[in-house]
Amino acid sequence: MITVSAERFDELVRHALDDLPEDLAEAMENVVVIVEASAQGRPLYGLYEGVPLTKRGPLSYGGVLPDRITIFQDTISAHCRDESELADRVRTTVIHEVAHHFGLSDRRLEELGWA
Repeated sequence: MITVSAERFDELVRHALDDLPEDLAEAMENVVVIVEASAQGRPLYGLYEGVPLTKRGPLSYGGVLPDRITIFQDTISAHCRDESELADRVRTTVIHEVAHHFGLSDRRLEELGWA
C-alpha cells in the first residue's frame, strides 16, 4: 500500500486525463471526473455513471446532469506498492472509465487489456 496526499492523487488523475489522445479528449461531452476515497462497501478503482456517447440522441438526451467518472483513491492506493505503480493504475483506471463514456463494455475492455 502507498499513501499520497489528496492533492498528489488529483495530480495523477489530471496527468492521466492530459495524456488522453487529443481527439478523444475533445470528443468527451458533458462528463465530470472526480476523486473520492472509496466506493462505499465496493472494491472499485473507478466508476462511470451516465449515458454513453453511443446511446445519446438528439431527442433522448437533453437537459441532463453531466456523466460522472469517479476515481477511488483509497482502493487504488491499497493495491499499489510505490508511486510509479500508483500512477500506472490511475492511468489504466482513467482510460477504462473514459472508455465507458465512449460506449465500450467491460467485456470489450478486457479483450483490449484495459479491464
